Amino acid sequence: MSAPTARVGHIGLQRDELTAVASQYYSKLPADLRGSFVLMIDPMLATGGSAVAALDLLKHAGARDVRMICIVAAPEGVALVEQHHPDVRIFTPAVDVGLNTHKFIVPGLGDFGDRLYGTT
Repeated sequence: MSAPTARVGHIGLQRDELTAVASQYYSKLPADLRGSFVLMIDPMLATGGSAVAALDLLKHAGARDVRMICIVAAPEGVALVEQHHPDVRIFTPAVDVGLNTHKFIVPGLGDFGDRLYGTT
């Protein structure tokens, strides 16, 4: 059996709960993504702001062949990604109804970070 050859990067973004604007707190990507097939994984695609910011970073690092995978999405987020990055295909098993006034997906999963880290 051969050793895995996949390279892994991480982009850390957090959304301000009042403004719904994403800010970057971390980025470590493999060098030269020009010839790479990139799978960008984000649990939830809500407003699309974080996804667009991450895709901007990936493209700046040379990525040209990018796919996005998320567990659940809102139509608003899908539309924003398609507007800014029409070449990126989005794979999701569920597109929920939309966003509530707090920019959370309805019905959604609840806060994914809280669920992941058991802080609910």
